[in-house]
Amino acid sequence: QVQLVESGGGLVQPGGSLRLSCAVSGSIFGAYTMGWYRQAPGKEREVVAQIITGGSTDYAESVKGRFTISRDIAKNTVYLYLQMNSLKPEDTAVYYCHMKTIVRGSWYDYWGQGTQVTVSS
Repeated sequence: QVQLVESGGGLVQPGGSLRLSCAVSGSIFGAYTMGWYRQAPGKEREVVAQIITGGSTDYAESVKGRFTISRDIAKNTVYLYLQMNSLKPEDTAVYYCHMKTIVRGSWYDYWGQGTQVTVSS
């Protein structure tokens, strides 16, 4: 069973920084992408940043140059991070850790519970 547990959200002033963490455990064999999505009130969930199999990264245009995604691989757990700098009020959203896997030709999506990020003075 795959588990994704996020931490690190909170309230920050504009221009500030936050670091989100996600511990991914369980059967992660076949992981194709690992990344972060966000959903603001009244808006659809959108991809923020992701690491694609092979190690390449991809960012939403709105966060390029401000956010950095990274990961550490431990024995049975993958730790995914999102360093967010120069935060803006429009970055306010619930942030979700996500993993997409492919196993025997079938795709699976896994989500964390979400962590609230609020950027406000």
